[in-house]
Amino acid sequence: MEPSAGKLLISEPFLNDPNFLRSVILIAEYTPEGTLGFVLNHKSKLLLGDLVPDLGPSDFPVYFGGPVGTDTLHIIHRCYDKMNDGEEISPGIYYGANLETLKVLLANNDLEPDEVKFFIGYSGWGEEQLLQELKENTWIVSDKYHPDVIFSANEEEVWREVIINLGPKYAHLSNFPQNPNLN
Repeated sequence: MEPSAGKLLISEPFLNDPNFLRSVILIAEYTPEGTLGFVLNHKSKLLLGDLVPDLGPSDFPVYFGGPVGTDTLHIIHRCYDKMNDGEEISPGIYYGANLETLKVLLANNDLEPDEVKFFIGYSGWGEEQLLQELKENTWIVSDKYHPDVIFSANEEEVWREVIINLGPKYAHLSNFPQNPNLN
């Protein structure tokens, strides 16, 4: 399957890069010049209020979106009716939001944890880089997922769940230990 916005990149089970260990990445932008996505299942110890105090106290978790631009904050949401902003990357899933609207929604406690996900940094690939990694079987591309997986707070199960959703050809991978030497 070819990558495109809204699809998932699922790391192969023994990928040793700590930035992408058992990662599930939502592709937000895909062009011939490059790809931008966010790791859905690597939660940081930071909360949104820790990073952006002028948003007010906020206990929304912040995820490591990837190793690029770790001084940037990004948002994925599924509440366009509240945000009135964002680029639709998959049916009902949006990238980006208006900061002033976000402040009001947070101040009024009008956002639920299963509607938004915040990321520091992002995952990025230059021209042809992702295609080369796909040829090397580093990633599996999938559009077989329920939108709830994107906003799941159970980051340890996200990789396993999307692997199982790929069907019987891949389901056995979900049981591979992270470190086969410990088996």
